[in-house]
Amino acid sequence: MTSADASPPVDWADRANEAARSVTALFGRKLFFLPGTHLGAVKWPAPAWRDGLKGTLLHPWHYWWQAHYADCLVDAGRRELRNGAVLTARFNGAGKPSAGRLASRLVTGVWLRNAFTFVNNYYDDMAWLALAVLRLDGLAAKTCKPGRRRNAGVRRSLTLQFDAACTDDLGGGAFWSKKRDFKNTPATAPIALYYARTGHRAKAQSLLDWLDATLFDPDQGLYLDGARLDPEGNVVIDRAVYTYNQGPVLGAQLELGGDANLARAADVVEGVARLLTVPVQHAPAAPGTAGARRMALRCEGTGDGGLFTGILCRYLALAAVDARLPERTRATAARLVLDTAGALWEGKRLAAPSEGAGSSERPGRYIFSMHAADPADATYPHGAVVELSTQLQAWMAFEAAASITIAG
Repeated sequence: MTSADASPPVDWADRANEAARSVTALFGRKLFFLPGTHLGAVKWPAPAWRDGLKGTLLHPWHYWWQAHYADCLVDAGRRELRNGAVLTARFNGAGKPSAGRLASRLVTGVWLRNAFTFVNNYYDDMAWLALAVLRLDGLAAKTCKPGRRRNAGVRRSLTLQFDAACTDDLGGGAFWSKKRDFKNTPATAPIALYYARTGHRAKAQSLLDWLDATLFDPDQGLYLDGARLDPEGNVVIDRAVYTYNQGPVLGAQLELGGDANLARAADVVEGVARLLTVPVQHAPAAPGTAGARRMALRCEGTGDGGLFTGILCRYLALAAVDARLPERTRATAARLVLDTAGALWEGKRLAAPSEGAGSSERPGRYIFSMHAADPADATYPHGAVVELSTQLQAWMAFEAAASITIAG
């Protein structure tokens, strides 16, 4: 191959910014038109009446989608900071709020929409928000922005919830909800990661030990969904395997380190590559892999499942740049992220001016597929209602790809 034939390197930061602009333009709005607030609409386009007070209250409330929206904005804010935190570095232009400012407004919006509290009935929801606010606070500290007292209050409130969720029932782990009848990976793993990142390492390791003993399937190299007691008092394992469950476990293992955790992290990356990928037909193979079949992470559809693969990408990206892992593991993690992000990017489509009120004023916005293996023209054809979760998933994948290339 000559230098003239070589493809230019992909600017994943620019692609992440395109996703950020699309999501904030199509889904972002104030809560009840209140200044200083921001939330993501669940669907786009939405009937105009849903923008009012009645419509907002009647619209389904997805707390944890907003947490991941905040996390994506923090990703964009960190890139803005690396570019000097100047007005021209903002993802949406010099005349718009910074990504960090939007994330802070979103946290305020969550508090208001959630009836003046950050507490809800699901411990996994709260764990995702706590992780996002922790990262947001790190961004605020570096940029000397306000909101750190509020952020500390969020963490204090939610840490109390996590302490209550983690009991000796079923041998350990964290309850999923306040029904307290099911302990699972979706709650235990992000709580473990939160504990690890806030200095409660023994608590975090205890949760990982329970996951390893109770829900890790060595044949697959992956974590199963959860455990509950049946009416006779026997432990029953829900053997479903979801992409996103692997992500925060991987994050906690890397955060805590140690030979056992790092070895298990490598097992998880291998298990994901072996069992949670699907072939891609519409996107070209990555540079240097001519003739190879393009594989992307399996996606889980719409609704909550629309977030799953993006979450896994976020934590695979950490594995891809962690020098403590074997080179093969790092390369596998990077390939999974870059191939998935590449397929989602190649499969995008433009939002047409005829779609949704005000779209003609927001030209050049993209719709991303809910499945990396299929283009958006197939999964979200013109006129289809698009869910926020699936668009955050693509944005997360692009941010993950950007973090790998920046680190490299």
